[in-house]
Amino acid sequence: MRFMKWLAGALMLGVVAMASASPADPKNGVEYRTLAQQQPVEAGKKIEVLEFFDYACPHCHAFDPDLTAWAKKQGDNIVFKRMHISRQGNDLPQQKMYFTLIAMGLMNDAMHSKIFQEMHVNHNRMNRDEMVFDFIAKQGIDKQKFIDTYRGFGVAGSVRRAGSMMDAYTVDSWPLIAIDGKYITSPTMANEGSKSASSEAQLHAQALQVMDILVAKAKAEKK
Repeated sequence: MRFMKWLAGALMLGVVAMASASPADPKNGVEYRTLAQQQPVEAGKKIEVLEFFDYACPHCHAFDPDLTAWAKKQGDNIVFKRMHISRQGNDLPQQKMYFTLIAMGLMNDAMHSKIFQEMHVNHNRMNRDEMVFDFIAKQGIDKQKFIDTYRGFGVAGSVRRAGSMMDAYTVDSWPLIAIDGKYITSPTMANEGSKSASSEAQLHAQALQVMDILVAKAKAEKK
């Protein structure tokens, strides 16, 4: 009987602790997780913020404007990077397009947004090579040079690296944000403690709040 009372009390305390968790006071294992093995970063004294995303993901599309604005506001405090996810056993033309544009020095926030717009507003899925090539030609990019790069060893290597990084960062959903190779969070995770978000905009706000705290935490740990 004493054990049952103790167990009931322990469970109640757990519920209270869970309920008290919030984006303003994020808890490890609730609003964010610490990676079992820290991953190498190349950001010097700055904090690396890495987004795992998918052009085909509507939640990544919805999060992108808020995330891009947040990253710009951080300025020199962070180094912001993106990594397009891989899907095991699938060749993703959108992913190869992303890495090709990077290799050609043509990827920037405007192009990134334009691709999301093409897929989710214009409903061009770009899930075949030819659809990607047609889109690229309409952007005034040398189509043949793009195709040669797209089919080259460099892009193939980037695709393999994306798969390896997903394993290292335990990526199983997206968008997912990694902070300085140590911590991961997402709009969904940021809402885990409070369950208070009733819209995607609120999920984004909570995630960015958690990210602010994790960036500050990682920065303090570098000193």
